[in-house]
Amino acid sequence: MVISIKQKTPFKLQPLQQAVPVTFTYNVHFTSGLFELNNPLLAQAIGEKGSKQMVAVVDAGLLQHWDGLLEQLAAYVQKYQDLLTLKVEPLVVPGGEVAKNDLALVDSIHKVINAVGLCRHSYVLAIGGGAVLDLAGYAAATAHRGIRLIRVPTTVLAQNDSGVGVKNGINAFGKKNFLGTFAPPYAVLNDFDFLTTLEERDWRAGTAEAVKVALIKDPDFFNFIATNAKAIANRSLDAMQQLIYRCAQLHMEHIAHNGDPFEMGSSRPLDFGHWAAHKLEQLTDYSLRHGEAVAIGIALDTTYSYLAGLLAHSEWQQVIETLKGLGFLLYVPELAEQLEQPDHPRSIFRGLAEFREHLGGELMITLESNPMGKLWLFILIW
Repeated sequence: MVISIKQKTPFKLQPLQQAVPVTFTYNVHFTSGLFELNNPLLAQAIGEKGSKQMVAVVDAGLLQHWDGLLEQLAAYVQKYQDLLTLKVEPLVVPGGEVAKNDLALVDSIHKVINAVGLCRHSYVLAIGGGAVLDLAGYAAATAHRGIRLIRVPTTVLAQNDSGVGVKNGINAFGKKNFLGTFAPPYAVLNDFDFLTTLEERDWRAGTAEAVKVALIKDPDFFNFIATNAKAIANRSLDAMQQLIYRCAQLHMEHIAHNGDPFEMGSSRPLDFGHWAAHKLEQLTDYSLRHGEAVAIGIALDTTYSYLAGLLAHSEWQQVIETLKGLGFLLYVPELAEQLEQPDHPRSIFRGLAEFREHLGGELMITLESNPMGKLWLFILIW
């Protein structure tokens, strides 16, 4: 017997579309003596009733200069135990770029978070330089799909740039920040006291990001840096506080109001000078601080701007002299390696291809132009 089935015309399923608007709000605070018992800022930043569970990740390099910091943190948590509970002894991790080169460190933080039973309403307290904040932030963002992160930046670069943004990342496959997330912090607590014991290189390195954002966003701020370069280099805390505050403010305004906070597009002005910087860090086996590499990258792209006729000689020289006035050395031998073979892994120009991957899509390099007496940016599409 043959059964005939009449085939029906399939119902056409229309695509479903849904917009998901999300608003992130976080505060960046400025203080001194963050862990002194009479300073309630950390406890108040949590702002919720009931003791909240917390795991602390601390930069080992910081502890070399702040003897007794762990004991001070324990005493602070004891004082404010109605708001804070430190679930385990702080996890001390290596400072500097080495923190971002070892995936096992992420795993160790995940294991602690799991072992003590943190939930998504718990906190990871990250205390240290930008690399440690990146490491702890990446671990926090990927545990339970996001645990609240409180950053306590302890270097200039972290207080004015990396610590106030929305990115977290570690290095992999020889590439800067290959693994990472976009996850805004719950709060950022900048304690200026931590700056007083920085080594000269770390004091200086973070000022490169201030030069960068000043050139992009605020000529008056650049003039402030140029005028006060000697004072900043001589460790004027007042000048540095002004630099950090304005730099952080400009970075946060750009993230919030430039239309691309999670970098979905290809044009990223805040990456000015960074295509070369990221490659130089790799070529020097990260012996260059990030800020030192950014200073060289700014000098390089400013020079290209001048050679391309986009920038007057006097303006080019003002940028170069400001960087030198801050104490930066603007040349390392790795700049000259394999220049005739741009695709060679040791060529600085290989950084262009790697930066294209970092950006996604077209390669866009930010150059400077000043046709009307005010700095603006020329985007080179490669």
